[in-house]
Formats: sequence, C-alpha cells, structure tokens
Amino acid sequence: MGLSIGIVGLPNVGKSTLFNALTKAQNAEAANYPFCTVESNKAIVPVPDERLFKLAKLVNPARVVNSTVDFVDIAGLVKGASKGEGLGNQFLSNIRATDAILEVVRCFENNDIVHIGGSIDPLRDIEVIETELILADVQTLDKKIEGLQILSKGDKNAKLILEDAEALMKFMNEGNNALSYPERDKETLQALFNDLRLMTAKKIIYCANVDENGLAEDNGYVKAVQEYGESKGADVVKISAKVEEELVGLDDAERVEFLSSYGVKENGLEKIIRNGFHTLGLASYFTAGPKEVRAWTIHSGWKAPLAAGVIHTDFKKGFIRAEVISYNDYVKYGSETACRSAGVMRVEGKEYIVQDGDIMNFLFNV
Repeated sequence: MGLSIGIVGLPNVGKSTLFNALTKAQNAEAANYPFCTVESNKAIVPVPDERLFKLAKLVNPARVVNSTVDFVDIAGLVKGASKGEGLGNQFLSNIRATDAILEVVRCFENNDIVHIGGSIDPLRDIEVIETELILADVQTLDKKIEGLQILSKGDKNAKLILEDAEALMKFMNEGNNALSYPERDKETLQALFNDLRLMTAKKIIYCANVDENGLAEDNGYVKAVQEYGESKGADVVKISAKVEEELVGLDDAERVEFLSSYGVKENGLEKIIRNGFHTLGLASYFTAGPKEVRAWTIHSGWKAPLAAGVIHTDFKKGFIRAEVISYNDYVKYGSETACRSAGVMRVEGKEYIVQDGDIMNFLFNV
C-alpha cells in the first residue's frame, strides 16, 4: 500500500508551483493567472526516509526501494465549482481516489500575484473550498439515493442503506462534512462511504503557503490557519512553494545550506509526508537483504500477518512467524548476523504488532 494525497485550493495560490517542487517533475504549468492547471496532474514520489539509506549503507544491497506517495493536483476550485463554475469541478473525481487532502491556502501578501478573492484571507478561502467539496459530495449522494429508492422497493437491505443515506444527506445539507457524521462507523454506512468515496470523508492537512519572509516566523495568516486546524483536529504544515521550487536541482548539501539560510531544517516534501503519515496513522517497516533494502507502508497497529500481506498475499495466508530486529538494534550491531549473535533478533507470532522501523523477515508456507 502507498500514500496518496490530493492537492486542492483556490486558483493561483501556489498549488502547481508546490506540486512541481514536491514531485521535481516540473510538469504542471505554473503562471500568474487562474486556471493554469487545465487537467489534473499526477506524480509518484519516493518517500524520503533517512533510516532506509542508513540500512542500505550497512547491507550494501543491489537496490534500494522507497515507499511512495502519489500526489494529485487539480485545477483551482472557485465558489460555484459544484455548479460548473471554473475548471476544478471537472477533476474532483481524481481526488475521490486519494487517501487524504492537502488544502493549500495563501498566507502572504504580494500585489504582483493576483488573488481571485481580491484579498488575502485564508479562512475565507478554506470556507469556499470546503463548501464546494460538501456540495459536490451532496450531488454524489443524491444520485446514490435515487438508485436506492428504486432498489428499496424489493430489497430490505437497500431500504436500510437508503435510510442511512438520507440521514447522511440531511446532515450534510446543514453544511457538515461527512467525516464529522456521528454515525459514520455503522457497518451499512461504511459500505456506503467506501462505495461513494466522499471527499469530505477524507482527512485534511492544511497547508499554509508563505513567502520567503514567512518561513522563520509565523505571520498572522499562518496563526489563523493553525488555530483553525487545531479546532478541527487537523494537522497544519507551513511551506513556501517558491522556496521549494528553488530547491529543485540542488544536491543534498546545497539543499541543507539553502534551507538553513531561511532558518528551516526540513523541506516541504518531508513535512507533508510526515504529516500525511501522522494524519492517516501510517508507519513503515523494512526488509533488508543482499538483493534489496525496502520500505513498506502499513497502518500503525497492524499485526504481523497483515503487514506481511503488503509484500504478497501469500505471506499473509501462509504466515508462520516473523523474525524481527528493531531499527536501533540493527544500526547498533551493523548486520543481521551480528544482531542474531547478540540476541536482539526476536521471533514473533501472529499477534505481534509491527512497530515503526522494524526490520522484518517473514516465514510462511502456502
């Protein structure tokens, strides 16, 4: 499994500039006018993980394989997008398939860069974006209800699902998102949510886009977004899309020096992925051998057989046991053989909960 993040925002707030910088693809045209992204842009990006490369130095494998994150950038949303205004509404289906939403809002003043709202107000922008996402989800839900009304005439199960769908519709028509629906954990609703992939059922990471001067200290706009995110229980990340763009092409040493000049240690990609993992409750474990050192993405709390299934379903079906070394022990002793000799390699069974950073070897039989 991988992590997929959809990038949304109003036109001209730096979404495409950020996408270009994050993916290092430079394949999303960025310009100082609305709707410069006329079709959704997609890119698969390796997850930077220092632990993976430390392991690779010790093991010296034939190849190193990172976990990946899919980024999807769509045209800017505007007020009325759910009714066909602007272009972003045409590409919302691309966001439905993502795991989380990165909501980019502009948090800097610059008279040379047009803001479609006429002024800088990130909380107003958030309201516009999230209202349009709710309205788009309501349309999707309404179509589903129409179908269920027909099916429910001769299907008791469809009638129960219809009742749940109508209750959810009433809740969302009051301006609420699907994620906050109190009864969303009901079994029938889980099936409905999985079927419709409602955008407002996804967790949001708020991204405050600042200029170079806003990196060292939080300005009033950023503080407002942080307070809003805290009130919603959502993560907030501050980046400068312009600075991230300037990092493209620099080597590691140059990148560290450049970020340090702005008082920053972590680049935007690292911040966003770290927050994405936190928001979705994800973790990584590693496999390490002469052929490859590889990172695997799982949900925190997964037991060993389920984690093994990320590699191959046979590993889950025929799981016998797992040989486990903690990351710190592996780095301390320097090799699997040394860890085995030191007695820090453990044998774990089906109930073992995989820890972030575990180096694992699965034994199975099918």
